[in-house]
Amino acid sequence: MILNIENLHASVQGEPILKGLNLKIQPGEVHCIMGPNGSGKSTLAQVLAGRDAYEITQGSMTFKSKDLAEMEPHERACEGFFLAFQYPHEIPGVSGLQFLRAAVNAVRAFRGQEELDAMDLMSLFKEKAREVNISFDDLKRAVNEGFSGGEKKRNEMLQMAVLEPQLIVLDEVDSGLDIDALKVVSDAVNRMRTPERSFLVITHYQRLLNYIVPDFVHVLVDGRIAKSGGKDLALELEDRGYAWVEEHAGAGAE
Repeated sequence: MILNIENLHASVQGEPILKGLNLKIQPGEVHCIMGPNGSGKSTLAQVLAGRDAYEITQGSMTFKSKDLAEMEPHERACEGFFLAFQYPHEIPGVSGLQFLRAAVNAVRAFRGQEELDAMDLMSLFKEKAREVNISFDDLKRAVNEGFSGGEKKRNEMLQMAVLEPQLIVLDEVDSGLDIDALKVVSDAVNRMRTPERSFLVITHYQRLLNYIVPDFVHVLVDGRIAKSGGKDLALELEDRGYAWVEEHAGAGAE
């Protein structure tokens, strides 16, 4: 199992947000978390990533059978966890090439592998840049500085392609994207789908699922998964709204 979350409770500044969440993700599966604003979707992503502001008060979460809560954020990344942000940050003074070189070699060092030399790294970066349709010259610029929303997403998808993680969490990456940028994200995700790699797609809208077809859809209500189903559940939500699930939150909850 890639990810196993059991009875997870988490708070921010003493306020409970996640209130007994259960989720299991097997290798090769694509799961989607949907839910109304304030239901805990992004909190789940931040807790998985290990952000300090979020306190786990009860429950457990394991990543490849290892206790995720005991790992520092960089250790989670080196183990194969990747979080795609809703709004990627700018890193002034650090070029894309420097950032990717440091990330790749940090992962290799963590795994006891030798660093890649400059030629091998450039070959890898150029190959992956072509895959996500990003100009190699953009990697010479500071990370995300002055980038449009679509360029930031391309850059993030490049990072994902280069690092080849085993569990990828997409935290509302479709927010504010036009159709072209949305296709950049979905093409990158679909290209990386393998029997070994898993995805957790967190979104408020069904439109992203027109491009990334999930195996399972879960509806988060008040910090718990209130309903789960297949991809058709997202279409049902589009028609009936979240109020329909909230009214029946007790039925089918995990």
